[in-house]
Amino acid sequence: MPQDMPPVGGYQAVQYKRNLPARGFRPATLLVGAGLIMTYGWYRLVIGIREQNEYAREKMWSRIHLIPVLQAEEDRDLVRRHLADQAREKELMGENFKVYHGDRYVRPTFAVTPSDRSK
Repeated sequence: MPQDMPPVGGYQAVQYKRNLPARGFRPATLLVGAGLIMTYGWYRLVIGIREQNEYAREKMWSRIHLIPVLQAEEDRDLVRRHLADQAREKELMGENFKVYHGDRYVRPTFAVTPSDRSK
């Protein structure tokens, strides 16, 4: 019995691939999307940090410009207290005694002591 032989010109190629589009995201698309989201996040973070630095600078300069006003208020309060102490001393003792060796004004220092220790 004769053996079967392939046809002249050969057999057709076996189709093992499917002609369907890839399902889901490709890895490159996913990486590009994640990169864009992260870039936007970093952009907003840098803008926020710059804004916070600007607010801190503005706060510092506003405090610097307020120092003379606060110092003047403190000086006025000290003068008022000093004159009230002088008037109280004159009322109690009849005259003002010099407690310092010169005419130079010395800023008073206040020390808060607990009430049970100062008796």
